Amino acid sequence: MKIMLTSFFALVLALNISLGLANPEMGEIAPGFHLQDQNNQWHELEDYRGKWLVLYFYPKADTPGCTTEACEFRDNIFAFEDIGAAIIGVSVDDVTSQKEFSDKYHLPFPLLSDAKQEVAESYGVLTTFFGRTLASRQTFLVGPDGHVAKHYEDVDPASHTKQVLADLKTLMVLE
Repeated sequence: MKIMLTSFFALVLALNISLGLANPEMGEIAPGFHLQDQNNQWHELEDYRGKWLVLYFYPKADTPGCTTEACEFRDNIFAFEDIGAAIIGVSVDDVTSQKEFSDKYHLPFPLLSDAKQEVAESYGVLTTFFGRTLASRQTFLVGPDGHVAKHYEDVDPASHTKQVLADLKTLMVLE
C-alpha cells in the first residue's frame, strides 16, 4: 500500500503544472537564502561556505515520499559528515510542521521553512499540486565555493541518498 501511495504521489507530481521558473545552472552561484529551521534557528547559504551542501527540496512534511527521503538522509548522516558535507531540507511548510516532522523521525539536520516560497522560486522548484503550490522534489549540490555543482531533477526518495553520496565523493576527488 505504501509503495502504491508513493508511486501515486510521484506520478501526480510528475504530471503537475510547473510554474515555469528556471533552475540555477551547474556552475552558477547558488541563490542565497535566509530561512528559519525547525528549531527557530536562522540559516543562510553563506553559513555553509567552505563545505559541500546537499540542499534538497521536498513537497510536504510527513508524506510517504518525503518521509522516505528524509529518513534515508538521516540513516546516512555519518557518511555525509565523514566527507564534510552538510544536509538541509527545504519545503514550503511552516516552522511548526517542520518541527513535528523532524521530531517524529529524529532528523539530525535542518529542515528550513520557506513558507513565503521565495527560495523555492529562486531555485525554480515551485510547482502546483491540486491547486496548492509546493516545492518539487529536487536536490542541488552546492560546492564549497557557493556554486551549483550538480542538480537532480528526477529523485527517487529510496535511492537518492546513495546517489548523492557517490556523486559527492567523485566531485571531491575532482576538486
